Amino acid sequence: MSEFDLVIRNARCATAADTFCADIAIRDGRIVSLGEALGKGKEEIDAAGRWVLPGGIDGHCHLDQPTSDDSRMADDFVSGTRSAACGGTTTIIPFACQIKGQSLRAAVDDYHQRAGNKACIDYAFHLIVTDATEDVLKRELPELISEGYTSFKIYMTYDDLKLADREVIDVLAVARAHGAMVMVHAENADCIAWLTERLLANGHSGPKYHADAHPMLAEREATHRAIAYAELVDVPILIVHVSAREAVEQLRWAHSHGLRVYAETCPQYLFLTADDLAHEDEQEGAKCICSPPPRDKANQEVIWSGLENGVFQVFSSDHAPFKFAGPDGKFSAGEDASFDKIPNGIPGLETRLALLFSHGVETGRLSIEQFVALTATNVAKMYGLYPRKGSIAIGSDADLVIWDTGIQRKIRNAALHHEVDYTPYEGIPVNAWPAITLCRGQRVWQDGQYLGKEGMGEFLPCQLPTPARPKPRPEGGVSWIG
Repeated sequence: MSEFDLVIRNARCATAADTFCADIAIRDGRIVSLGEALGKGKEEIDAAGRWVLPGGIDGHCHLDQPTSDDSRMADDFVSGTRSAACGGTTTIIPFACQIKGQSLRAAVDDYHQRAGNKACIDYAFHLIVTDATEDVLKRELPELISEGYTSFKIYMTYDDLKLADREVIDVLAVARAHGAMVMVHAENADCIAWLTERLLANGHSGPKYHADAHPMLAEREATHRAIAYAELVDVPILIVHVSAREAVEQLRWAHSHGLRVYAETCPQYLFLTADDLAHEDEQEGAKCICSPPPRDKANQEVIWSGLENGVFQVFSSDHAPFKFAGPDGKFSAGEDASFDKIPNGIPGLETRLALLFSHGVETGRLSIEQFVALTATNVAKMYGLYPRKGSIAIGSDADLVIWDTGIQRKIRNAALHHEVDYTPYEGIPVNAWPAITLCRGQRVWQDGQYLGKEGMGEFLPCQLPTPARPKPRPEGGVSWIG
């Protein structure tokens, strides 16, 4: 009888802390041994010296999330997790979104119904709190946190999602009392509304004006306010999808003062610019509408530098899959819809890791350890999935990706596995892509073939996260010490 279910031979492994060469033995979906010349497995894979990394964890993505207009997300838990697996992601954390007037419990129950028995990789849920009633704050949130929903997102913009400042403080106080993690979408709603009204009144309705309506100062001010409230309550927060220099300056200030303020950025702020919104075909510009919007080339460099020097702890896709064509996607309000009526969000689950590996690790901007930290380990720690997820260690789930590097290809939507009819990263070259993706030791992607099955994925209740207090660095970044 074989001792192991699967052995990966000749692996060049990397974690967030170090690199090493080893065989990896897997039994019952977990890593049970790391070493040289391990015993035989029922199955074996020769990594042949290729990088073997922890499976990616996408801690910020939207699947089959209900909307308040006539739009509909193209990806559900079947297509979304399929796409993730083909891109090297083995765990996702999408959002159970409370509709105003609805209980949080109803939102969670609805989202479990939507997830059903569909996922091919593992998943957890964040909550989105949009209606901070007394019952939500005093009963529902504490109950749900104790049940494994230990992180929740709040919005400072969007009329159907935003909380008032007092409500933001109330939610942060609940997080402090119960040890949860709050994610903040930081943009100033009144600035955006004021600018939008004036742009439309002057006939400026095309997609390129979305960037004008969402200037850096709106993100800067809201980031400052969120940091101030977190300091007031003395609670850690995560500022999501940071796009620009002015918000980064606020983060550096917080880090230099030892505040527990963490930050996330996304591929759109490394690979897209406001010029993509200003496409000569106005409708094409809609493909890149997201909030905050892509900025200019100079801001791309600021975000890259933030990844290098520790401003950011998390790199997520913010996958929001609306189709370009059809009545319920980007133009659900009509083909001549003004920029404020076009659903915010772009797809990116499958391309997130290859883009960062190719343009970060392969160019020398990021170390392999930084890549693992940003895309897996820090995410697992932040949201209470570590050490089950996010590392290569005895006892951890065998979520592993064997990488092909030195290849030459361009991202093409025709080769992707989501249900969206475009990718904003069309034509961008990559020289690394997952060759094999394993979720708990099961192959879900190998050599260009999707091998996953609906229902293979498990729902993961999260433990309470215990992120360390940021350790200020000379350049103003954060060294993860948890």
